[in-house]
Amino acid sequence: MEWKDGKQRCAWANPKNELYLRYHDEEWGVPVREDQRLFEMLILECFQAGLSWECVLNKREAFRQAFDFFDLDKVCAYGDEKMEALQQDTGIIRNRLKIQAAVNNARIFREIQREYGSFSTYLWGWTDGQVIREQGRDRSALSDRLSADLKKRGMKFVGTTIIYAYLQAVGVIDSHDEGCFLA
Repeated sequence: MEWKDGKQRCAWANPKNELYLRYHDEEWGVPVREDQRLFEMLILECFQAGLSWECVLNKREAFRQAFDFFDLDKVCAYGDEKMEALQQDTGIIRNRLKIQAAVNNARIFREIQREYGSFSTYLWGWTDGQVIREQGRDRSALSDRLSADLKKRGMKFVGTTIIYAYLQAVGVIDSHDEGCFLA
């Protein structure tokens, strides 16, 4: 594919969506170690289940508004009234089960922070702090184990494919295509 700026990118990057291109160029695969950002991406990836990442990304700003900019304390405190309001918010994906899972997962995220000192320590501990380079996959032994652990802790919408996409998004796994200017 010929890109306007002459840079080669991963095959999935949609050249017609500037938001998607910026995500590819500036965020995807960049190692993230800040818990607030790790939380945001985990919640967004859970909403992606059964949908495209582009769909979620296009609604990201609405999600940020709706979920109080992914303030963990606020999301953990959501009750039935707030969850009902989220189901009425046309700017986000209004799936009741995913909204409930987001609140549930926030509470478990907090438990993991308490246990490990930070979610980042927990997450990056699975790879001893190292980035794994692999391509052409949608799951791995790592995503299988991490998914199983998160499920055991009570998280929802954290199957191995979702967790693999999450690991790619937050840079634990670097999957940029060969030839991509970021590979």
